[in-house]
Amino acid sequence: MTGLAMANWRRLDHNGTDRCTLSRLDHGWMLSGQAKWLEKEIETSLIYAVRCDEDWSTLSADVVGSRAGESIAIRIQRHASGWFLNDKPQRALDFARDIDLSFTPATNLLPLRRLSIDSPAPINVSAAWLVPELDELKPLDQSYARTGPEHFAYSSPGFAAELKVHASGFVLSYPGLWEGWVDA
Repeated sequence: MTGLAMANWRRLDHNGTDRCTLSRLDHGWMLSGQAKWLEKEIETSLIYAVRCDEDWSTLSADVVGSRAGESIAIRIQRHASGWFLNDKPQRALDFARDIDLSFTPATNLLPLRRLSIDSPAPINVSAAWLVPELDELKPLDQSYARTGPEHFAYSSPGFAAELKVHASGFVLSYPGLWEGWVDA
């Protein structure tokens, strides 16, 4: 495993931080990180790992940690037969290629790495979204379009933002939610 870049973020909507490393594996990629935040007097601390194939498609994700003193252990898998959350089949995710962990900007890297460097044409993706309650995967349609050398227009139902993105694919600025930097 070879580390390529490390991103560090500060949450803007709550008191919190996130740190994630992008690593090259023999047959794909891995994001590994740790997110901590305080929201409505509830402390959450999570460690996550997302494994992808050579084409940046999600294979699996693990999330462990605690929220309000309760242990959390989540296993997400994507197989030819569909998506699974803690070994339970998840419906309506047949077209999802990416995982979107609601608590980190790290997983935006996956579709961003598939964007053509020279084309402003948007890509539309369907993600398996781990909801903020961390108990369900839902389909989330997303669109990314290059608007400048480091900028992308992002949209999903009910939300749109102009993202600033590092050459590694990590988001540097997610207005109102995250700001950060990358050590490459």
